[in-house]
Amino acid sequence: MSATSGIGVSPELSAEFASALESRSVRFIKISIQNESLVHDQSIPIEGSLNEDLAKLQDLLQDDVPAYILTKLDDSEWLAIYYVPDSAKVRDKMLYASSRASLLKSLGSTTFTDNLFATSKSDLTPESYLAHRKHMAAPKPLSAREQEVADIRAAERENAPSYEGSRTRQSMVGTGVGLKWSLNVESAVEDLGKGQDSAIVVITIDTSTETLVLESTSQVTVESLKSSLPSVEPSYAFFAWPHNYTDPAGREIVFIYSCPSTSPVKHRMLYSSGSSGVFQAAKTLLSSSLNARKIETSDPAELDEAFLKSELGFDNKADITTAFNAPLSSDSVRSFAKPRGPARRRP
Repeated sequence: MSATSGIGVSPELSAEFASALESRSVRFIKISIQNESLVHDQSIPIEGSLNEDLAKLQDLLQDDVPAYILTKLDDSEWLAIYYVPDSAKVRDKMLYASSRASLLKSLGSTTFTDNLFATSKSDLTPESYLAHRKHMAAPKPLSAREQEVADIRAAERENAPSYEGSRTRQSMVGTGVGLKWSLNVESAVEDLGKGQDSAIVVITIDTSTETLVLESTSQVTVESLKSSLPSVEPSYAFFAWPHNYTDPAGREIVFIYSCPSTSPVKHRMLYSSGSSGVFQAAKTLLSSSLNARKIETSDPAELDEAFLKSELGFDNKADITTAFNAPLSSDSVRSFAKPRGPARRRP
């Protein structure tokens, strides 16, 4: 039952609570439900600290009768105690449970900074209240999704790429997730930078050790690029692409981060947080041959020549090159005009 069913605060209870707020001398106000109304049952004055006064509830409450206890804390704040014993009648349990909102709303919910649910008088001892306060102060547990987001953010904050060289046999990528470059991955990427052909190096992560491992190396054309990457699991790839979309024509290495949407969430987290570090570390190995732009895709099937041109900005570059190489019209050719100097002051 709720306030709309006739359970409301009696005028006497409202007056008693208002007086307690003003006097600040009342520790407990016991409230009962009688004749479809929330009524004042008994008040207990403050005599000691809250922990000392809590012992009085053992005599104030009955073992099988529910009650509300408005409790003044040691400061100016109030605690609402909902006492519904396990041994109480089912109807009484339902009645008191459904009337809590009406009580707080009528007396002013902002007055109460905490609430406590008790099913026996043993829940209202100083020790039990201390355990309740510790529980309320403890960090709230995160959902699985919230924990994943927190892990990603922590990894991104700690993502600080560094290169120590293969002689140390340590990670080139000092990311927050601890990605390390195996020697065969490092060698494959270095060899790719020294070659002349169209080729690809595909890299995956050993999730158990968080180490970059060599998935494959092969000679591929841009037309067969899409079939060179795993279609289900995430991967990194370095694609060496000879093309004539720049002036002069050349061979560039493109970093590709592929993360299919069907891959496990934890794998996507690991690859996502590590991609920037891998790209930055690869600059040390590949120098100027590595294109400054990264390509990211959730579907390797879309990796074709048109997609690369668009993602790398070669369409715009072609337009710009054409514009720069086109002869100027006679109307657009003007002699250099010397800027006018400042006006001379008159004497």
